[in-house]
Amino acid sequence: MNVHIRVFTIGALAKATSTSTPTIRYYEEIGLLPPANRTASGQRTYDETDIGRLTFIKQCRDFGFSIDQVRVLADLSISTARDCTETRDIAQAHLDEVRAKMIELRALEIRLQGFVTRCNDACAGGPGSDCVIFKDMAAPQAKSCCG
Repeated sequence: MNVHIRVFTIGALAKATSTSTPTIRYYEEIGLLPPANRTASGQRTYDETDIGRLTFIKQCRDFGFSIDQVRVLADLSISTARDCTETRDIAQAHLDEVRAKMIELRALEIRLQGFVTRCNDACAGGPGSDCVIFKDMAAPQAKSCCG
């Protein structure tokens, strides 16, 4: 039986996974991707397994998982000895972080809306240096966006 294995260059891998070639090199450098096979001339080559692993890594990053979390998730994804609750726990912790960030962003949205409304009501169209947004942001009671 003649099995044909598809081989991809780094450019083809990047295109197939919507990832940049520097990102692929970086993931290899930090060990998220195994070192690529090399042709006699030193060109990197990849196969379908690499496409799957890189797609997985990219999805994790798109969900906002840290590099360290991706490393653990990638290890868990091929482990038969570890319990999938580890994966759930990592996802739950990340979900909790996302929800906390959403609360902070909602507070920021409210503050910014207040600045915009005050500007519209008080000074829109006047000189930029007289904009109430600058005065509001410089006032001692103007705390950071989320605190």
